[in-house]
Amino acid sequence: MKSRATSLVEAVGTWSDGAGDIAHARARAAAAGHAPRLADALVPLLGTARSAVAIVRDAQYGGILTSSASVLVVVDQWRELPDGTVVAGGTTVDVRLVAARPRWRVVEVLPARPGPAASALSRTARAVLSDGRIRLPYAARADVASGVVHDSVLGLLVSLAQEHVVDVSVIRSGHPHVVFGTSRTSDHSRGRAVDVWALDGRPFVLPANHALAATALRYAVAHGAYNVGGPVRPSGPEYFTDRTHQDHIHLGLPR
Repeated sequence: MKSRATSLVEAVGTWSDGAGDIAHARARAAAAGHAPRLADALVPLLGTARSAVAIVRDAQYGGILTSSASVLVVVDQWRELPDGTVVAGGTTVDVRLVAARPRWRVVEVLPARPGPAASALSRTARAVLSDGRIRLPYAARADVASGVVHDSVLGLLVSLAQEHVVDVSVIRSGHPHVVFGTSRTSDHSRGRAVDVWALDGRPFVLPANHALAATALRYAVAHGAYNVGGPVRPSGPEYFTDRTHQDHIHLGLPR
């Protein structure tokens, strides 16, 4: 499932010889075994650069049902401009798939659409953006810079970073608007949640790091989180676990 999602994003976002246009992107999608039309939605990864390389930083489950799924692909991209300058960037893409044989099939791609940068930010938002121990992908950084993330979430990140290096995957943009498979608006959409895929370089998808995940979940609850999930479930009403949260921890803060 993740392999199918990431192969599309990396294929479309990587090119040489000035082939960053839609027509060439469609051809790359087809060569990777996907419907060519899917490239049309990945405009944030295209452009007039001489060449580009896209590398997935993290691929996280956004939701898993029996016959459909969401994979959140966090991608970094480097573009070589015509004058030889290399510019770094990236985005997060919500890739939707359906079960098929012999492998899952991508049916829709939804790139992150963070809002514009705010003219003024809270002290906590500025602290998050300047803290090298909070590793934010491009879409998540733009979310913080837009001022839409609640200070309760940002404060938790600042506090957690005093104990660990924090690898964030998704805050708001790039995450499904509703909890996958339901009609309930996600706390992410309200700027009230953050997903973290690793602490101190130790990814939660590995069973060896599940005890660390449990420690982080308890830490979040002790610092005000009310809805926290991950690959393990400590005892208490604030905690949950399911198939979707086997590769990250979700930290939801009160409304």
